[in-house]
Amino acid sequence: MSSSNKQRLIACLVAAAGFAALAPAAHADEPWLVRVRALHLDSANKDDIPGAALSIDNKTFPEVDISYFFSPNLAAELILTYPQKQDVMLDGTKIGSLKHLPPTLTLQYHFIPDGAIRPYLGAGINYTHFSSVELPPGLDIDRNSWGFALQAGFDVPIAKNTVLNFDVKKVQIRTDVTSAGTTLGEFKVDPLLIGVGIGWRF
Repeated sequence: MSSSNKQRLIACLVAAAGFAALAPAAHADEPWLVRVRALHLDSANKDDIPGAALSIDNKTFPEVDISYFFSPNLAAELILTYPQKQDVMLDGTKIGSLKHLPPTLTLQYHFIPDGAIRPYLGAGINYTHFSSVELPPGLDIDRNSWGFALQAGFDVPIAKNTVLNFDVKKVQIRTDVTSAGTTLGEFKVDPLLIGVGIGWRF
């Protein structure tokens, strides 16, 4: 991603954080919501590299997110997991592996904060760091990716301060692929992330 796009992403994040900071506090006694989800990653697996079809495998893994409510309707959510190892394929044949760590921060609007079903929409920024990259000699990728994230989901109360959560995110994760220092093209992971889990308000 170009430096100008990175600057726009950072500016959007700063603006969102500033807006949230100005929002009046609500539910002061229980502004936090922590969820634990099982998350399935379904990669878009697209690239613009001539004569090649790069892909990574899809997988399911645990995720933790921490939300802070600035008002009954407005919350910020930090989405975390541990570095995920995935196989890298070329035309369906495994050629290596990598790990990626993709923390995501979103600003959410909760439409019916006290309802039996509590839907929300979110938008924010994703930063992904690639590590433990093992590829054929001479082949490499950019280690850092900045991108947008969009989110939709809902909570269903199942007990006092406890909710069942369903969540879908589309995240922009992209990296340049190089060979002997020459850029071949861009690999677009751009995953769809589908999660289900339990949350606790406190």
